[in-house]
Amino acid sequence: MRVGGRRLRLTNLDKVLYPETGTTKGEVIDYYTRIADVLIPHVVGRPVTRLRWPEGVDHPSFFAKDLERGAPDWVKRMPIPHSTGAKDYPLVGDVPTLVYLAQVASLELHVPQWRFDRDGDRGKPDRIVLDLDPGPGTGLAECAEVARWSREILQGMGLEPLPLTSGSKGIHLYAALPATQTSEEITAVARELARSIEADHPDLVVSAMAKASRPGKVFIDWSQNNGAKTTIAPYSLRGRDHPNVAAPRTWGELDDHDLRHLMFDEVLERVEAIGDPLAALGFHAGGREAEDGPLAVYISKRSAGRTPEPVPSNALGAASAVDELPRFVIQEHHASRLHWDFRLERDGVLVSWAVPRGVPHSYKRNNLAVMTEDHPMDYATFEGTIPAAEYGGGTVTIWDDGRYELEKWRDDEIIATLEGRPGGPLGRVRLALIRTDGSGEKSTWLLHRMKTDAAGRPQPDGIVVEASDSASAGSADQTSPPAAPATPTVPAPIHPADVSPMIATSSTPGIARDAARRWDPWVEVKWDGIRAIGIWDGRRLQLRARSGNDVTAKYPELTRVDVGLGPEPCVIDGEIVALDAKGRPSFTRLQSRMNLAKPREIALETPRTPVHLFLFDVLSFAGADVARLPLRERREILEGIAAEAVPAIVLPPVFDDVDAALAAARTFGLEGVVVKDPASPYRRGLRSESWLKVKLTHTQEVVIGAIRPGRGGRTGSIGSLLLGIPGPDGLQYAGRVGSGFSDSTLARLDAVLTPLRTHENPFVGIPAADASDALWVRPELVGEVEFAEFTPDGILRHSRWRGLRPDKSPDEVVREH
Repeated sequence: MRVGGRRLRLTNLDKVLYPETGTTKGEVIDYYTRIADVLIPHVVGRPVTRLRWPEGVDHPSFFAKDLERGAPDWVKRMPIPHSTGAKDYPLVGDVPTLVYLAQVASLELHVPQWRFDRDGDRGKPDRIVLDLDPGPGTGLAECAEVARWSREILQGMGLEPLPLTSGSKGIHLYAALPATQTSEEITAVARELARSIEADHPDLVVSAMAKASRPGKVFIDWSQNNGAKTTIAPYSLRGRDHPNVAAPRTWGELDDHDLRHLMFDEVLERVEAIGDPLAALGFHAGGREAEDGPLAVYISKRSAGRTPEPVPSNALGAASAVDELPRFVIQEHHASRLHWDFRLERDGVLVSWAVPRGVPHSYKRNNLAVMTEDHPMDYATFEGTIPAAEYGGGTVTIWDDGRYELEKWRDDEIIATLEGRPGGPLGRVRLALIRTDGSGEKSTWLLHRMKTDAAGRPQPDGIVVEASDSASAGSADQTSPPAAPATPTVPAPIHPADVSPMIATSSTPGIARDAARRWDPWVEVKWDGIRAIGIWDGRRLQLRARSGNDVTAKYPELTRVDVGLGPEPCVIDGEIVALDAKGRPSFTRLQSRMNLAKPREIALETPRTPVHLFLFDVLSFAGADVARLPLRERREILEGIAAEAVPAIVLPPVFDDVDAALAAARTFGLEGVVVKDPASPYRRGLRSESWLKVKLTHTQEVVIGAIRPGRGGRTGSIGSLLLGIPGPDGLQYAGRVGSGFSDSTLARLDAVLTPLRTHENPFVGIPAADASDALWVRPELVGEVEFAEFTPDGILRHSRWRGLRPDKSPDEVVREH
């Protein structure tokens, strides 16, 4: 499913999680989706501890603090140290994250009374909570009475408490705090408050932790204010017999003698009717936004009277006009380093980026953008000189400004069409901002000129950005700190994990067609070669095999010349292919290149069997990681990279019809196609169902486990190879292959297999007849065969040798379906 621009895999939606009511996981996900608007303000910025019931509330549950390893990488998380090491807690700030947590049966969400501060540390609590827990013989009516007594005392302290029925037993009272005291100090206040109420009403209230003193009384649990403790989040479900909710209530409701806990369907109805009774406690509660609003960072860096810039009196943004298109401004800023400030109106402020090279003039370029602090709307008309001693010191002029039409605004991607002043340098242009690393201020983005406008028509190139004469005058002596780092000119160090390719999942034409109907159709040809990751430094290309081995020296026609991939460093993904006389990929021809290691042999074979690099993806560009971007956006970046490449670099077309692509592949004798989700990120080193490969020829990677000696014309040589495919019990025997060998192939196989000879049988399930004269070898080499079909017991029929796969390791081999 697509939720809030994210693609989520949802499973077992009919699984009953609440047997008493028959409530399913699908209904739980629906609840959290619909309640998100009022739930998120109460949990945003807080670490979430979860209670999970994977098999339903009639089965055991467990607490989950650390985010699961399989959680989507877009789920935000923050580490908290523990005695056993740091744990990454999820942060809930959007609907997709809520849906993911519901998918893994996180029924209960618990949060502390504090939020992370800007440095990622535990902040001071911004609310106080009293947990009114009824002991045996008491219930909600008694809790409501204690709540009213507590309210009087809290109001006398200048705090306005708000109640909720916990969905389990009792009532919680919350009051907003100014976040000026520590958790220990607030815990002490809560404890004294509980003791005070107990002193006035000893017949009904207890503040001691001992359970023995609770029968017939309401325990005021003050300890929930401890910085290490959590409380059920408002609007969270409870893991009880019924799908009750920690439901915010009005004080009038607490006077009802029939007060009871509410179920999730009732809570949805009341929120639709009356909104959130706890709204005043949310993220912008208690007037805190006046000090901690969107312009707080901007104000903290400037002093009115010392800079000509507008400095508002509080951190609140301005009201946005609902009947006008939002504004943008691009300012040329001559600080210690020239850059352009790119600002878009959003929610009453100017969301801002520093762009060292300005708006790219062509879709073939992508310029680095670094997010800065939000600016006030008054900054949209600001021009002037900021004193050198002040933050951002230098001359600011407006390069262009105007209005924009928003197409998409997500936390990692923005697409809009901007229209500047008549006759101005920008004109009308469709741009994309794509986040590549970090979040918030100082996060890095790519500013990209889209290849087409919003209607799909090609966009013309714009002007090359240059500094204006007027702005450059007198700015050379500015010494303020740079507003943004320069674009990197060399790639970041490449680690093995950075070049692990994403792997496609085997599929059938029918499954691929169904997937293409769910996705926007995107079909690529499957080229019969070997996978390679290219690392380009602006002048030369390095090549890594799928295994991570460096194969640069094997393909000098790609690596010893400038292949024209542009001035920016990048990491690209593709297939090394050798073509036959008809221009078709030939894995057999490629064998004569991929197994060579000696420089002289490579030099002799290169002109006889040249190779091409067929590109289909990009992992990084200009020093920024773009793997998290959707495939369609990575393709646009790749088109720019390959626009002026040499003929040995090929960027094949993309089809929009599975059947047409399959028909073309059959016509030209190609291996098959790969159907991809154009919205999917690049998942390094993972086999993903976002890429589905459909083979027209049946091929299978195999592990060589033995040699059978040749007879007749092959006496003294290899007669056949015994093959296996790794399974749960070991190397499962998969039959033998004895055809498809040339004399040179047999000689090469003999040379590499003889050193691997062993006395140990590596196979599981090999028949005695096949094992009778086998010469066992250590199962370390991978090969590939063509075959007609698998027999019911997993044996390859009519197999034919295609070649060794030195780019693969045995643990990567899986049975194709």
